[in-house]
Amino acid sequence: MSRLLFLALVGSALLAALVWAGEVGLGPVVITHEDEMKIVLLFGNPVSVQTEPGMSLRVPFVSDVRTFDKRYLYVNAESLPMQTRDAERPVIDHYVVWRIRDPLQFFQSFPAGMSQAQAQVDRVTRANVRQEVGRRTLAEVVTTARTDVMTAITEASSEELERFGIEVRDVRVNRTELPQSTEENVYARMRTERERLARKYRAEGDEEGRRIRAEADRDALVTVAEAKRQASELRGAGDAEAARTYADAHAIAPEFYGFLRRLEAYRKTIGEQTTLVVPPGNEFFELLESYRSRGGAPPPPQ
Repeated sequence: MSRLLFLALVGSALLAALVWAGEVGLGPVVITHEDEMKIVLLFGNPVSVQTEPGMSLRVPFVSDVRTFDKRYLYVNAESLPMQTRDAERPVIDHYVVWRIRDPLQFFQSFPAGMSQAQAQVDRVTRANVRQEVGRRTLAEVVTTARTDVMTAITEASSEELERFGIEVRDVRVNRTELPQSTEENVYARMRTERERLARKYRAEGDEEGRRIRAEADRDALVTVAEAKRQASELRGAGDAEAARTYADAHAIAPEFYGFLRRLEAYRKTIGEQTTLVVPPGNEFFELLESYRSRGGAPPPPQ
């Protein structure tokens, strides 16, 4: 029993040693993790490709193992001026999200390793960015067709790099800036355009203001004329009613109202320090003569 236990312990120790040796790239065991892909080389020639996690065997001392990252990688390109279809030269930089799709094809395409692959990815995507930007106007690159531009660049780059065992996930234009001289010209054009629009809007506003004022003046004239017409009608109706009332009252007591009318005439005609020169027997002073002839008593109302 103790011998079996000893053998089990020795076996476990050997297995642990093999696993450790595989982790550090020694021994006959090759361990592939989830984020890795590995190629086993025998005398420099690939004999085994491991793309899934697990364990495999190799011939120790005469074989070599190359490890490749299975995750998505990132390349940030340098900013460079590129000419658009409308002859603008914006400074554009971009980045690429990519990964190794076929490790064997990738190894055969780039024997110098990752730096050579990154340079190729940068070269291909930059050429596609330049070509697509040259087909578009500056406005399309910056705003209206930005998504279409990046989609076209991604598709073209993915198709071209596929033969190297590379999958391009995305190419994005990160920043678009104008050169200083072009930027000043663009701002000058923008100011000119805004000033033109401002003049246009001010002219339209002045025209609308004149139209509104003319309509208001016309409506005011119509309203005033209508008010004057109504006032004239009401005044005429009031005067007619007053005349009718006076006529009815005069018909009831004509002598009394004659007396009041004469007094009103005296009040309006004869003021303080007024001198009138009239012939004797003038009918204007008939009421006063009658008052004097009766001894100062006013005539009785009828």
